[in-house]
Amino acid sequence: MAENMIRYGNRETCKISYDQNYKDMAYFTFQSLEETGIVEHFFSTRKGGVSRDYLSSLNFSYSQGDRKENVDENYKRAAAHLGMTTKDIVCSQQTHTTNVRKVTAADKGKGVVCERDYTDVDGLITNEQGIILATFYADCVPLFIVDPVNRAIGLSHSGWRGTVGKMGKVTLEKMAAEYGTKPEFVKIAIAPSICQTCYEVSEEVALAFEEAFVRDDEKAAQYMSRYQMDASQKEIEDCLLYQKENGKYQLNLWYANFRVFRDAGVPDENIEVTDVCTCCNPELLFSHRASQGRRGNLGAFLMLK
Repeated sequence: MAENMIRYGNRETCKISYDQNYKDMAYFTFQSLEETGIVEHFFSTRKGGVSRDYLSSLNFSYSQGDRKENVDENYKRAAAHLGMTTKDIVCSQQTHTTNVRKVTAADKGKGVVCERDYTDVDGLITNEQGIILATFYADCVPLFIVDPVNRAIGLSHSGWRGTVGKMGKVTLEKMAAEYGTKPEFVKIAIAPSICQTCYEVSEEVALAFEEAFVRDDEKAAQYMSRYQMDASQKEIEDCLLYQKENGKYQLNLWYANFRVFRDAGVPDENIEVTDVCTCCNPELLFSHRASQGRRGNLGAFLMLK
């Protein structure tokens, strides 16, 4: 299996590999999650499916104009990659909330082979083996959470609304209530999503983040020293958010979600952040901004062995 390491600063965080059965199916995995020994996971690219044109080719959305049989086949390939079938997948129903659903075997297949009996769910958790949690992206931030102590997992979608609402913290709290999860023992992966340079937001959004995340230059400096070598004082000050001459702002969702987990009690060394941007890599990854809305969905998949 061919593999290439993707580096963030001077640290290896994730790798891109190719499926042995579907040779052009490229996907990302995180070493820190693999090292727990209890999960299978991947974050898809747009490579290795059967969808066509602007949905080419590994599209996981039924609502972007794709043929159902194409999306079904794409899910079949994703499940097969994990040694399972589409009957084992449970899908979110994302509307930019911070709602998290506990998933059991009774939910298997929902969103793929049968209808979901829930709405407004952006996060999924379980402690049952053989259930593939699935959430979907085209710039927003995928949050993988693994609790190796209590053998529980969480997978959450966090756009700007979810990040302001601290979706990572909410998911951890739900896992704590259901499974006894403690933040100091979890492993976190913040997967490919839109970078700060590409993510221009309005003053309204900027103000919401300034209220939700009190400026902390020490935390920003620690974050940047962890992932970059020489950060200037201005780069530290601009780590979360900075204003441009046109009155718009550039927002760093990667740092914001790192802060959410860090502030929730997860040790820095247990949080991995990739620097792979969906918008910067439209040939490899679906991006709503890069495509102006003509795109499919990437998938995040996480399962307890």
